[in-house]
Amino acid sequence: MIRVCTRYLWKWWAVRNEDTEAGCDSIFLADAQHFWHNFFRMNQGRFRVSRFALIPIGLLLSGTVLLQGQQSGAAIAFEQTFPGSEPEHYVISITSDCHGAYQSEGKLTDQSAAEESFHFDFTFTPATCAKIFDLTKQAHYFQGKVDSKKKNIAATGMKTLSYKDDQRNTKATYNYSPIPAVLELTTIFQSLGATMEFGRRLEYDRRYQKLALDEDLKKMEGATGVNGLEEISAIASVLQKIIDDPSLMNVVRARAQRLIADGNGK
Repeated sequence: MIRVCTRYLWKWWAVRNEDTEAGCDSIFLADAQHFWHNFFRMNQGRFRVSRFALIPIGLLLSGTVLLQGQQSGAAIAFEQTFPGSEPEHYVISITSDCHGAYQSEGKLTDQSAAEESFHFDFTFTPATCAKIFDLTKQAHYFQGKVDSKKKNIAATGMKTLSYKDDQRNTKATYNYSPIPAVLELTTIFQSLGATMEFGRRLEYDRRYQKLALDEDLKKMEGATGVNGLEEISAIASVLQKIIDDPSLMNVVRARAQRLIADGNGK
């Protein structure tokens, strides 16, 4: 079983054993160090690269049915604060009409003098949107005990899940939760955050350091193959700018094209 663990939001570290790693948020999440320099050291095992297929019609229809059952104006948010990580703080929100927003504060490069704020609006795919609201319902809208409170769990940043509609306004803060629906939501949101930070990095590269694009796109392809990045389609506009830029090497444009193709419906 492959588990992907994150301390640095978009800096993936894959482990291939069944033992819980020190510093893991859950069986899915653990500590990583310097992704941009060490990403390919992790690939000593044989990872099978998966290719995203288009969402089956049945899945889209089921997602539509689930969305129709949501409260109008309902909103869910995930917030994580982890001093010393990159970024140190970020928030992802989603509304019942599948509008998403990502906000983070952190250094984009090692040379950055101070933390920078980043905001990105996007639209969730219907399937992911429906899944998030369904998992929230399974988690009883984050009411009651969510945090495990166990002392032997490593600190992996404080996380807050919140839900609001015309009838409810609830939230829960936790370091680690044993509730399956909360675990899955945490994985989805952290994976989505990784996608957003890749998009942020690629846009910076395209504008200011084009020679870094090939390496960063290669890292994104690797992260996609290891465990899958959530909502690659959300940063399709960033990837399309790379594809449309004739000043870039063909291999760079081809990588961006593959990522868009792999992310169709994802």
